[in-house]
This record gives sequence, structure tokens and C-alpha cells, in this order.
Amino acid sequence: MRKDMDMTEHHSGPGTVTVAVIGGGLSGAAAAYRLALEAPSPALRIVVVEPRAELGRGLAYSTLDPDHRLNVPHGKMSLRTDMPDHYARWLASPQARPLPPGSAVPSGQIFAPRAVFGAYVTATMQPLLRAGRVRHLRTQAADVRRSGSRFRVLLDDGAGFGADAVILAVAHPAPVLPAALAPLRDNAALIADPFAPGALAGIRPGERVLVVGSGLTSADILATLHRQGHTGPVHVVSRHGWRSMPHGPAQGETAEDFTTTPAATALGLLRRVRRALADDADEGLTWHAVFDRLRAQGPAIWAALPLDEKRRFLRHLRGLWDVHRFRIAPQTHATVARLDAAGQVSFLKGSLVAAEAVADGAVVLWRKRGQRAAQGLAVDRVILATGPDHSRVTETSPLLRALAEGGLIAPDPLRLGLHTARDGLAIGPDGTATPGLYVAGPLARGTVGELMGVPEVTAWAEHIARRVIAQAEGLLAQPAVSGDRR
Repeated sequence: MRKDMDMTEHHSGPGTVTVAVIGGGLSGAAAAYRLALEAPSPALRIVVVEPRAELGRGLAYSTLDPDHRLNVPHGKMSLRTDMPDHYARWLASPQARPLPPGSAVPSGQIFAPRAVFGAYVTATMQPLLRAGRVRHLRTQAADVRRSGSRFRVLLDDGAGFGADAVILAVAHPAPVLPAALAPLRDNAALIADPFAPGALAGIRPGERVLVVGSGLTSADILATLHRQGHTGPVHVVSRHGWRSMPHGPAQGETAEDFTTTPAATALGLLRRVRRALADDADEGLTWHAVFDRLRAQGPAIWAALPLDEKRRFLRHLRGLWDVHRFRIAPQTHATVARLDAAGQVSFLKGSLVAAEAVADGAVVLWRKRGQRAAQGLAVDRVILATGPDHSRVTETSPLLRALAEGGLIAPDPLRLGLHTARDGLAIGPDGTATPGLYVAGPLARGTVGELMGVPEVTAWAEHIARRVIAQAEGLLAQPAVSGDRR
């Protein structure tokens, strides 16, 4: 590892431009991939700083649990927006391993384990790594500092290298522990990270389980417990009790175009969606067609809303959007439905009030929605499934905290991630963009809007790659200045 770090000192020289990609999950891999495909070679040198052994897996696609499935069919997953069938073709190639039984549904659509998609991204990156078009430094970045018109990327052991541009593609932050569960923070009854290796393996078959959160993460947990032979009662609590919706039938597209005179208020958008749903129902279409169009036109819809209306949307409509947008894989949906029908799982609509650790687990107080009195619930395990907490990324991530303290980045006004300009540049606390510093992945969704799914992540990564290449071409056209480019 040390040898590779020393070599980074020689990445920039006359006639070369170095781009540092901080984070090698899907967002970082997609950005590096597009840079390597389109950049002038070998003038642009791409360095990905990622501690994992393989690029492209990140948090989402590192799980080895076969019940942690992609929630999107294989025909809509690709590392290339110009080749939508890229992943599907790889699945059919000799390079891919045979899919686990049950990956395909009767329609022919494939909802493979997430590890399979991670293997696809890793395999796609391998030729670029072998050819030296992309260099992988298996370490962590500790800080990024401005150095003249360039940057200095500092690594976790104090080594570092210079870069002309930096793309921040850091991982999702950890979920925040609800205040009501604070007494369980260091107790064995609490499982704060259900995706940690072996996190659910120690749950005994008859244990009573409380899952906090009812989205896709909770569905993954239920599927894993079912496969492990769990027979005890499972309670799933969330504020509204909403669950991720299933995929719909094959059908035509909606006639609605939300980019034509886009709504300027959250209420106006809601009314327009309701009208479109009613019109589609008259045409025999399910709600899926409208939400597919909303997703495809998401950036334009989001950009048309003023800041206060975006806040209003997040406060009142985000939950409804999430359960319709983030649909559940058919196999997982069938498992959850069976558990629900059998009475093994119950979905509670309410909020947590308090918790207390006891000898055999925990007692959790919760309040049913619309009621004032709290109820006690005795459980053996409490599993957190609330999803990543993007609201405090500049506080919880040591790297992002260092960049914020250095004045290079700031939280976005909606607290969804990092303040980002439309061209992808990070915006500092003074409200001005930081030239050469870009934000990839979900941390830019305060500006972009929908930026959690693979199609949106890859499209945004390609957008940033084009901006970086334009910057690189401008630098390469300039004569090198002594002391500034090394």
C-alpha cells in the first residue's frame, strides 16, 4: 500500500491532469468509468481512493445476503446510460456466475441479489484498472485542501497527492439513533446496523423483534429472518405505517408531461399528480405509470419548486413519494406478504416514546398514531431500519467535517446532503462554488432531486465526468506554470 501512495506524487506533470475520486462505491465507480471512457488518454489520470478491495460495491452492493435483492428489474440497471442493456448483457455472458435460484420472476424480469450487481460493476472496472486508466488506492482520504489552483488529497496515514479536480463520492452516512432508543445505545438488544456482516445471525428463532422503520431496509430484514428460520413475532413500527409498494404490470406510458408548465408549489404538484392518476385510471393504467414519469422528469420538477416549496414537499409528501418510488422486489414482497398473512409480522403506526434495557432484552414505549397514551412492548431485539442520516453528513463524516472546516463544502439548505451547484460543483459556506471540487451520488440530491437509484446516479456521474473533462481539456491547453502543476 505504501508503494502505491508514494507513486501518487508523480501523477501530475507536464501535459497531464489528475482527477481524484474519493469513494469507490457505485457513484465513484460510475464517475471514474465515464472519465476513463471519454477522457483524453493518457493525459487524464484517474485515482480512486477507496478502502474496499473492489470498486463498485460500496455499502449497497457489498452485502452477501442472497435475500438483499435489487429492487429494480435487470433491464433498467446499467453503468452506462447510452447502453441500457449493458448489465443485462453481462448477466448473460460467461463472465457472470449463474444466478441463484429464484432470481427471475414469471415475467422474465430478474431481481438478483445486490451482490450480483456489485460484481457486474467490479467486472466492468477491471479492464480499466489493468490498463492503468484508473488507479485504485486502497485507503481512506482524511482531508482535501486547496493548494494554489489545485488540491492536496491527504490520506489516512499522512501521505498525499496533488489533484487538479476532486470528485466527492463518499458513502452513505449511518442512521441516526432515535432519541427514544438512546438508553439501548450500548446494549446487545440493539442492532444499529442490520447490514453489518453477521448482524442478524445471532437472533434466535423464537426471539421477539422490533424493527424501527417500514421501508426497503425493513423488508430486507424480514426476508433474512425468514430465511434463517425465525418464528418469533416481529413488530415493524413507523410514523405512518406505510410500506414500500410492489411493482406493477406491463403497461403503456402515461400521457402526462410534468415538465410542461411545471408546478411551482408542492400542493400544485400534488393536485397535478392526482389528476394524472385519475386520467390514467380511466385509461386502465395503474399508478405506476405516473410515478415512472415523475421519476424520469424528477430533476426538472424539482428545479421548478422554490426552496420553501421543496421544504414543504419534504415535510408533507416525501413519505408518500418514497413508498411509491422505492418499490420492493417481487420475491421480497411475497415473503413479507406471507409473514403478514400468517400473523408473524405486525405493522404499527406510531412513534417511539422511550426504551429501557431489561435482563432479557428491552421494553419499548410507543404511541399509536392519533392517541395520547403510550403502550409498552417487550422485545428481545430492536433493529434500526430508518436509513442513512444525510442531514448531518458534515458532522458525522470525518472527511466531510474537515472539508467543511476548510471552507470547501457546506450542508445544503434542505439538509439532504451537500450544497451543490447545478453543474455539480460543491458550494462552500460563503455561497460560492469551489472550482474543481464536485459532488457525485446522493449527497447532491438537494439540488438534483431524485438521486438514489442506479439510473439517476449514473446519469449524474456522467454529467460530472463531462464537466471534469471540459476542465481537463482547458488545463491541457494551457502552458504549465512552475510550482502550480506538479
